[in-house]
Amino acid sequence: MVEWINSPGHTSYEDALAFMEARSNAIAAGEADECIWLLEHPPLYTAGTSAQPEDLTDPDRFPVYQARRGGQYTYHGPGQRVAYVMLDVGRRGRDVRVFVQQLEGWIIDMLASFNLRGHIREGRVGVWIERPDKPALPDGQPAEDKIAAIGIRMRKWVSFHGISINVEPDLEHFSGIVPCGISDHGVTSLVDLGLPVTMDDVDVALRQSFERVFGPCPAETQS
Repeated sequence: MVEWINSPGHTSYEDALAFMEARSNAIAAGEADECIWLLEHPPLYTAGTSAQPEDLTDPDRFPVYQARRGGQYTYHGPGQRVAYVMLDVGRRGRDVRVFVQQLEGWIIDMLASFNLRGHIREGRVGVWIERPDKPALPDGQPAEDKIAAIGIRMRKWVSFHGISINVEPDLEHFSGIVPCGISDHGVTSLVDLGLPVTMDDVDVALRQSFERVFGPCPAETQS
């Protein structure tokens, strides 16, 4: 059983961390169902366990949180759909690599709902979109922008943290960090790519894509 929670407004990062810690512990103890939590945060930066201090280029711009997830610096803010994923990976094969590939596949399948082709690139975490409308890279390869980030933590084989998808955030807010330590590529969003997509549209597509990748789940709740 997977419970879906969709929180309106902006959820503080402190509240999100507290909820994920408690829920993942309850799942591990067999006291709660698995959970997907859809939300938006106010503008903030998070530092993963591999974050480099020099990649935080504007430390006074927004609050900075130590996320204790994998990865480096990332931005969260209004217009970005965050999906926190609290799943029992112990019952889903005990293979973290396969689990991350499923998260990637979930995003790519969701993007395909909007006729976008997402890509996974060796050495670059997240999901990328080719930008033939931009100048090619020095090696002649097409320019690519990041549209979604992935960062998870595992405790007792239960995952928390998750994915974030740029729907219509202020892309200039990413300039206060080197996103995921990658400086030679840009960041994009669904609306930046010219798609008149709402957060509700993305939520529907995420739910449908999740069921295709992970299997069906029961009714959604509101918080």
